[in-house]
Parts: sequence; C-alpha cells; structure tokens
Amino acid sequence: MTPDRTDIETGIVGLGNIGQYHAERLVDLGIPLVGGMDVAAEARTRFARRYDVDVYDDHRTLYDGVDAVIITTPNKYHEEYAVDAFERGLHVLLEKPLAHSIDSAERIAEAAAASDGVGMIGFNNRFANTVRIVKNRIERGDLGDVSHIEANYVRRRGIPGRGSWFTRRQIAGGGALIDLGVHAIDLALYLLDYPALEEVTGVSRGEFGSREEYAYLDMWAEDAGPDGFDVDDSASAFIRCADSRTVSLEVAWATNRPATHEFVARGTDAAARFDLLEGDLSVHSASKVGPDHLEDTTIETRQNDTHSDEQRAFFDRIVGDGNAVGTCADSVQEALTVQRIVDGIYISSQEGRTVTIDE
Repeated sequence: MTPDRTDIETGIVGLGNIGQYHAERLVDLGIPLVGGMDVAAEARTRFARRYDVDVYDDHRTLYDGVDAVIITTPNKYHEEYAVDAFERGLHVLLEKPLAHSIDSAERIAEAAAASDGVGMIGFNNRFANTVRIVKNRIERGDLGDVSHIEANYVRRRGIPGRGSWFTRRQIAGGGALIDLGVHAIDLALYLLDYPALEEVTGVSRGEFGSREEYAYLDMWAEDAGPDGFDVDDSASAFIRCADSRTVSLEVAWATNRPATHEFVARGTDAAARFDLLEGDLSVHSASKVGPDHLEDTTIETRQNDTHSDEQRAFFDRIVGDGNAVGTCADSVQEALTVQRIVDGIYISSQEGRTVTIDE
C-alpha cells in the first residue's frame, strides 16, 4: 500500500509564533500533529490548549512518538534538535538558517547525509508562484543564458525586536544577513541552479539598532533598547560563481531608503523582474522583428501560501512523490552553501578583503 502523507505523525520543536504558524498549516493539510516541545512552560501550555496535543520539555520524549519533526527554535539550538532527529532516522523540516555558525551547520549537514530521514530547510520563498514561473522560464530557455541575479530584501525599519534572540549574536549568529539574507542568497542561487562558487566580498553594518533613539512604527517584539543589539542591521555583498555568473545582494532590517523586495534575473534573451512579497512579475526584452523595439510584459498570477506549499512538498518527498514542486533533494547541502556565503561575507566585512569559498 502506498504511504500517504496523512499517515506521518509529526511534532514541532519550538512552540513560539513560527511553531504555531507551522502547526496551523499542518492541520489544514491533514497532517497528524501529535505533540510539541518547548523549554518554556508558558509556550507549552498555550500550544497544548490550542491544539489539544501532548507537550514536553524534553525533545527526546517527543521524538519517541513521531515520524517527522518541524524545528523552529532560535538558530543556536538547531544543531541539538536536528542532529538527534536525524540520528533517530526521523524526517526533519528545519527552519532557516541551517545554524548560527558554519561549524554547527556542517555538523547538521553531516548528520543529515548519514540519516535515512528526509531533510529539508525552510526556504519557503522558493515556493512562491512568481518564483516558480521565473524558474520555469529559465529552465525553458526563455531568458537565454542567465548570468546575473539582483537580490534585494530591504526593510526601511524592521528590526524584529531589539534585545530578543534575533539581535544577539551568540544565539542568532548574526542579524539581517543571517535572517533575511539567507532567503535572498538561496533564491538567487536556486534560480542559477546552484552553480559552483568562487568568491564573495561584502560589508555588514550595524548603524541603526545600536542607537539610543531608533525611530520605528512597529516591531515584532518589545523594544529592549540598544544594549541587547550586537548584530548587523544591513549588508551589501557581491558573489562570484563559476562561468562568471554573479549575484549582487542588498539586505537590511533598517536603512534610510524605501523598502524593496525586488529580484531581477538577467539573461541574454530577456530578464525577469519580480517582487518577492507583492508578487508583481514582468519580463523585459528587445527585438529586431520589425522596427527595433523594447518589450515589457506583465504576468499576473495568484499569490499562494508558501509555507503550506513548502510543507506539502516536504511530506510528498517523505512518501516518495517525485513531483513535489520546488523541492530539491540537496536542500540541506544547499543550505550549507548559503551558510558558507554568509560566513564569507562576515569575514570579508571584518577583514576588508575578498574571501574565496574554499576558505
């Protein structure tokens, strides 16, 4: 009998906002949510009340009764929970980034490679309908040879919460670059089909979060002030890949410019421009058929719930559905590549030089 994704008993590690976000989508997909784990008693109580499942303060107890786990803890704790899950042969959907440091990321990747469980990293933006359309056009050859990606993920004011774990290097591993930048880097390399990497140069900056007076309109967590902020709030970088393919990167939690989530895939026959959050998509080209002219084509599609489609692909991979859209069998290794680029940008910024990926 062919296994069905509704047979996969699943637990969640990390029962905060993103854990509940995943739980809602599990329920909608009909996946059996059977338990949760968190070190915080308040989070466990809230989750148990909301989803009527058993909750634990020790992940090992949860792991004894599940087939798959979704891990949504702060970055520093990814390794502990993911490695143990992989060693038990469980299937793991791990929220990005892979880890808070390159050493920790490598240990997770090693455990995933040795495991019988399916591993997948939560780069949900791959599943956006606009991204899927652009990826399809690239694969069809509509854009010609794609040689450069402009990747922007810039907030005008959007620090998650000064003093929260997001703004503490020891726990998060970095700031805007490791939070937003990993999405942008993954998406750019995904569109280029993850080419071999050569070098990276970049600068990370902490210009706004460390100020006593930080003007903002809203924040995801309570503002504890600059004493809890020791990470970057923006970064600029340039990534050189094999065959002279390149990526330019701009990411920010806070900067004095309008917000932008624009990506441009530039090819020899055409370019695709899309807004990652708004879903706007257009294709730009030139032609000599008739009088010389430029063509700008707007493409409309519906926006989709990327986390739901990400989960669907994860569970379809577990049951062996080879048509799981947007899923890559090398998800963990690709996330390790992203982590190496992030690490390279931080080194480049600190030492003022270009960093080869082999370093």
